[in-house]
Amino acid sequence: MSHRVPLALALAVITGLPALAVSTKFPDFTPLTSSALPLPVDGPDEAIPITLPNPKWSQRTVADRRTQNNLVINSNSGAWDMITSNETGPGAGRYLFMPFETGSAGVQRVDLQNPHYEQRTVTIVAPGTQGFVSGDASRWTPWGGYLTAEESWGTGSVKGRLFEVTNPITAGPNGGDFVWRTIVPRVSHEGLAFDENNAMYFVDELNGGSIYKYVSTNPDATSGDDYFASGQTFALRVGAGGQFEGNNGPAIIGAAAWVAITNPTGGALAGISTLLPDGTIDGRAAADDNDVRATGYNRPEDMVLQTLADGTQLLYFATTDSDVNNSGADGTSRVYNLNLSTNEVRLFAAPQSTDVATGSPVGGSLRNADNLAIDAEGNIYIVEDRGGGSDDDIWFAADWNKDGDLLDADEGLARWASNGAQGSEFTGLYFDLRNPNRAFVNIQHPSSDVDRLIEISASPQYQQGNKP
Repeated sequence: MSHRVPLALALAVITGLPALAVSTKFPDFTPLTSSALPLPVDGPDEAIPITLPNPKWSQRTVADRRTQNNLVINSNSGAWDMITSNETGPGAGRYLFMPFETGSAGVQRVDLQNPHYEQRTVTIVAPGTQGFVSGDASRWTPWGGYLTAEESWGTGSVKGRLFEVTNPITAGPNGGDFVWRTIVPRVSHEGLAFDENNAMYFVDELNGGSIYKYVSTNPDATSGDDYFASGQTFALRVGAGGQFEGNNGPAIIGAAAWVAITNPTGGALAGISTLLPDGTIDGRAAADDNDVRATGYNRPEDMVLQTLADGTQLLYFATTDSDVNNSGADGTSRVYNLNLSTNEVRLFAAPQSTDVATGSPVGGSLRNADNLAIDAEGNIYIVEDRGGGSDDDIWFAADWNKDGDLLDADEGLARWASNGAQGSEFTGLYFDLRNPNRAFVNIQHPSSDVDRLIEISASPQYQQGNKP
C-alpha cells in the first residue's frame, strides 16, 4: 500500500477525469506516523506549533490573544473555538469569526485582507455579554448572519442558548447586535449545519446527547428575525430509539426518523415538550420523552455537510467518548453520517478504521474526535480534542470514491497534522472559501494562555512563521 495520499490520482482513476481537475493540494501528503513532541511553553515555536505532512506547506500565526489584550485590556477572554467565514454576500470569505469558550464568552472577527497584524482582529461581542458562556458553535447563516451558542448546561438549564450576531460584518468593537433565538430548544450546543433546504441541524453535547433539526416556517427568510419567528424542532430516533452508545456499546446505525419535540410554530408540544421557568423548551428532556425516544450518542460534538456528485447530502457528526470496551487505550470516538435523502445513519470512522500509514487499525491513535471540516473537494477531516494528556492530531479521511464509508481498498484515516503546543487543542479547522490551498485552525487554551489562529498553506505565499 502506498503511504502517499494522492487525491488527484485517486479521483482520476475513479472518475476518468484528468488529475488537473483537482484544485486543492491538501490531500497530497505523506501521512505522519507519529504525533508532535511537546514544545517549550511560550517559546518561539508556539507561533508555528503544527507538524505538517508535506515539506512544501507552511504555517503562520494570523492572530494571537496576547496581542489583542495588549491593545485593549481584557478584551479577549481566550479559548478560541470554532471558525467560520462570511460565506455569502459581497466580499464572501474575507472575514473569519470565532467565539470564546470561556466563562465570560464573546466573539471576534478577523479581517484577512487587512495586512496590519495589530489591526485585523476585533472583538465584536464583548466577553460576558448577556451572560454568554462557553461559546463554541460557529456558523454563517443562509441570510448573512452569524450564529454561535453555548456549550453549557446549568441547573434549571439557564444556559444552552443559541445567539445570532445580526450585523457581523459592520459591527465595530463590542458593537455586535447579539440576539438570543429563543425558539431553538436549549441544549449544550456545538455543531451547527444548514442543508440545501435551509433546515438547521444541531447537537446536544452530552454523554447520551441527541441530534436535532429545526425547520423554519420561512426557510428562505432574509433575516434571522423571520427565520426564527416560527418553526418546528425534531430529534433523531434511530430504529426503535432510546439507545445510548456509552463507553461499551456498538455503533448505533440504521434507519432513522425525525420525531417532533415542539409544535409546528415552535411552541410546546403537549405531553412531550418540557418548559423551563422562562418559557423556553428543554431540548434534552424533550428528546428523552417516552413518546420521542431519541437516540443518545456519546458526546456528539461537531457536524459538517457533504454534497455528493448526485446531489445527495450527508450530515457527518462526531461522538467524542464512544467506545466498545470502556478502555480509551485502544481508541475512542466515532464519526457517523446521516443520509438526508434516506434517513439512514452509517458509521464512517472509528478506532477500527485502517491507518493508511501502516495498514493496521488506527486504534489508540484516534481519541476524542471533536471537530470536523471539509475541504474544497469534499474531503472530510477529523480533529482531535487533546484529553488527559493525549496527542492532538488532525486526521484526513481517505474516502476516495466519496461513498460515505472507509471500507474500500486503500481507504482509511491518515494523520494530516499534529499540534505540539502544550496544554492546547486544535479547534475549528476551516478551509478558505476563496483559496482551496489555504486553511485555518485555532490553537485553543495553551499552557501559555496565548491562543493563536494559524494559517496553513499548501501553496505558501509567506515564509514559514511570518505574521504579515
